[in-house]
Amino acid sequence: MKKKKFLHRSLLTLATASVALVFSPGCGGGGGEDSQKDGKALIQNAGSDTMVNLAQAWAEAYVTVDATVSVEVSGGGSGTGIAALINGTTDIANCSRSMKKSEVQKAKTNTNKDPKEHIVGMDALAVYVHKDNPLDTITIVQLGQIFGEDGGITKWSQLGIEAPGGKDEIIRVSRQSNSGTYVYFKETVLAKGKEFKQGSLDLHGSKDVVELVGKTPSAIGYSGMGYATDHVKMLTVSQKDGAEAYKPSMENAMSKKYPIARPLFMYTLGTPEGAVKTYLEWCLGADGQKVVVDNGYIPVTQ
Repeated sequence: MKKKKFLHRSLLTLATASVALVFSPGCGGGGGEDSQKDGKALIQNAGSDTMVNLAQAWAEAYVTVDATVSVEVSGGGSGTGIAALINGTTDIANCSRSMKKSEVQKAKTNTNKDPKEHIVGMDALAVYVHKDNPLDTITIVQLGQIFGEDGGITKWSQLGIEAPGGKDEIIRVSRQSNSGTYVYFKETVLAKGKEFKQGSLDLHGSKDVVELVGKTPSAIGYSGMGYATDHVKMLTVSQKDGAEAYKPSMENAMSKKYPIARPLFMYTLGTPEGAVKTYLEWCLGADGQKVVVDNGYIPVTQ
């Protein structure tokens, strides 16, 4: 089955003049002296689609903290943010996976600076099905059989259920390969060394995955728990048959009971300075972490 590609739909609306949303790396950035825009210090913030709503919420809230700073947020995936950091065209790269050693080395070679990792929150990666799907629980092994190459599960009847609408074939909804969510799911769920099974619907954004599953009774997909809607169901997940299954939640992610939970990262070139340093400190402080909770993610500070 030929892979279908879907055009990326914007997840966000333009904010105020103080907080602009852009979808291409801007000039400046790179962790040096503060860039300027309209007389304000400019912070470029690019990357993860999982984090883009959170990053935009931070940027909008920060206007009331320091009106002399403008934070520009763009999505495109973790790989896009990392590429911008390597090229020195963003101050902060948002990532739902850690940087690879090769990416760190490229950044050092290109900018003469070591990328610095900042864990700013946690996310439970939820497994979504249509709200009318009778399935409630799934194992990591079964997910690997559904999404992984050579996996033998292709029909809902193999899981002992009848999908709403009577269509037995499982429609797999995944992410594109530049997504940190794609990489994390591959490393955590698929058998070691395995690739994704061909024929999935590979979408650009986290919200897109949930929206498509909500419209497709025979679909299954994965995305951050913060993107849940009334049109989908989040499955409880266990490591294997017979093991206790846990729902994606703040409590289960923090206790590490839920098996598909991950940190959310911001990367800078070297130790942040100036406006970027102050902004990151705010994101990790009480007010910034409240924004994390308000957007359905898990704080790193209590």
